[in-house]
Amino acid sequence: MNNLRFKIVNRKCLASSIFAFVLVLTGAVTQAQQTGKLRRIGFLDPSTASSSAVLIDGFRQELSQLGWIEGKNIIIEYQFARGKNNRLPELAATLVRLKVDLIVVSGITAALAAKKATTTIPIVMTTAGDPVFAGLIDSLARPGGNVSGLSNLATELNSKRLEVLKDAIPKLVHVGFLLSPGGRVPGDLQQKELKPAALKLKVKLEEIETQLNPRGLESSFQAATQKQVDAIMTAATRSFFAERTRIVELAGKYRLPAIYPQKEFVDEGGLMSYGADFNDLYRRAAGYVDKILKGAKPADLPVQQATKFEFVINLKAAKQIDLTIPQRVLARADKVIK
Repeated sequence: MNNLRFKIVNRKCLASSIFAFVLVLTGAVTQAQQTGKLRRIGFLDPSTASSSAVLIDGFRQELSQLGWIEGKNIIIEYQFARGKNNRLPELAATLVRLKVDLIVVSGITAALAAKKATTTIPIVMTTAGDPVFAGLIDSLARPGGNVSGLSNLATELNSKRLEVLKDAIPKLVHVGFLLSPGGRVPGDLQQKELKPAALKLKVKLEEIETQLNPRGLESSFQAATQKQVDAIMTAATRSFFAERTRIVELAGKYRLPAIYPQKEFVDEGGLMSYGADFNDLYRRAAGYVDKILKGAKPADLPVQQATKFEFVINLKAAKQIDLTIPQRVLARADKVIK
């Protein structure tokens, strides 16, 4: 965001300018409403505005390319739970009261809250792990109801992440799996699907329930150290994504190798990530919004799965914990940070 510098002559002049701006903006919105061109989009996210900004920017850019401009023909009502998933039902109800034309949701937990709040307003998922298992849709091909959008394949990719971790650390025998109590539905499913992969790889999984606050995160890493895990993974949930900076810091502090579900963790200094390209999913979600605002029904729009995946390795982080990653693993990476 560019820094703007204003030279304020006097308070009266400033007040007049602000009043004039409000009148112009109000007039534009009123005119748009009268001509039926202004549409209202709700956005429900379990995390924070700052942690989700990198993804939301891509979503807004794609909407713009499709002809939907904020302040011109759409208004986006943002609701962030700030890591408190128990607030999602309340925030979803707020969007319903605002009479939004559709609700865009981030993750399974937000989608469940939105669906409970309304069965008529269309809901677009940006990154849902397994929407069929969660009861959000009937099937990928025929969603039914008022929900459609994208799946990030979080459950399936966790097994792949464990394989990559084992390849990077051949002597790996004990892995800590961080779960957030506020996201049990996706977290429990991911753990269930991980167990067969762990058994096959001869790796023991250690579930570590994590409170998503500074003290809780620190306690979880202390517990991981006490349990003598060789490395850690996090459940692929929006709650952990919001806390990625602190999680990466703690992994370095406790010298624990870690693999994460999104490249944004590595952008913060994390060791490795393997997962769907979330920026791509958010941009594709804009396409669903475009179709629905033009008259399409969610029930008629098949849920699409992630098609772009990224494997990123940070050699700087590896060096900090004295970890040597085999060359064969480095050769498979889409990006290696040196």
